[in-house]
Amino acid sequence: MSPTDEPSAAELIAAEVRDTPPAEVPGRMCATAVRLLPVTGASASLRGEGVPVRLCASGDRASYLAEIQATLGTGPCVTAVEEGVPVLACDLTSAADAGRWPFFAQQATAVGVRAVYALPLGTDDACLGTLDLYRNSPGGLSAPQLRTARLVAGVITVALMTLPRREGAWLDEVAGDHDEVYRAVGMIMAQLRIGADEALARLRADAFARGRTAQAVAREVLTHRRHFGHDPDPGP
Repeated sequence: MSPTDEPSAAELIAAEVRDTPPAEVPGRMCATAVRLLPVTGASASLRGEGVPVRLCASGDRASYLAEIQATLGTGPCVTAVEEGVPVLACDLTSAADAGRWPFFAQQATAVGVRAVYALPLGTDDACLGTLDLYRNSPGGLSAPQLRTARLVAGVITVALMTLPRREGAWLDEVAGDHDEVYRAVGMIMAQLRIGADEALARLRADAFARGRTAQAVAREVLTHRRHFGHDPDPGP
């Protein structure tokens, strides 16, 4: 089946979600996107107040790149949420893309990813997060491929918007991870007597400098293994 064969793509997507519990739909759609499109990985992230929260991923590398964008606070995923439109980074080694997201581009190309396509999840009135697609080679998506990517994003959106809260234990876990970051930000604010934006920036900078995720550093702060009133721990 050609990746641009839209009727076949729609049929495959429909088959994947038929009789599937809503909680399993985002993960299945990430895997389906990799099957249908010229990409090597996919992840979905929920919108947070300054910190995207990874929902699911098709593999370890896609998961890593989602976490890197959350840690850095920059990348196609973050821009797509802010602007509410698809963001297509077709060559992360180009001046345009590398100049727009220099730190993310460096991290992505270091693990072999050359292009990223981020599509908003949600409606025109509310962006819930993004579907992020990763590709090993530079290049864009054709019009039919972009329509297929939008269809995948739309199915994830429907699952997120129709899932009853009592059935969304997985969302509770995601929300818990998000809360950990902001509780840690509150502790850093108290330790350094600074505002929330600067505290979040300090947490992100610490994570990036030590090769950790923002989530990992937040947990260190909450368990008192990392104190921003002290000199940085020289540990690994």
